[in-house]
Amino acid sequence: HVQLVEYGGGSAQAGGSLTLSCSVSGYTYCVGWFRQAPGKEREGIAARNKFGSTYNAADTMRGRAVISKDNTNDTIYLRITNLKPDDTAMYYCAAHQGRQCNIYEERFTFWGQGTQVTVS
Repeated sequence: HVQLVEYGGGSAQAGGSLTLSCSVSGYTYCVGWFRQAPGKEREGIAARNKFGSTYNAADTMRGRAVISKDNTNDTIYLRITNLKPDDTAMYYCAAHQGRQCNIYEERFTFWGQGTQVTVS
């Protein structure tokens, strides 16, 4: 059974940086980060497969989001730099067990509860 728990959200200053954490339990092949701002559709940010290959959305947070993994504790991180007020959103960690890893939302079958990020 896969469980995902996000940590690290909160308030941040524009121009600063923030690291979100996703604790993963159970087998996953692909873990990704998504976000949903008020009144907007959920959008993919980045994903990482179990072998370490990463995929970033072309337009979402271009060049400002890096996904990584701590192999000692099965935690997936999302480091966001140069924060902007438009980054204010609920951020979700998601995963699936299929073989293709990208940031297409329909592939992800397991979701965390989300963590709120507010940038001012």
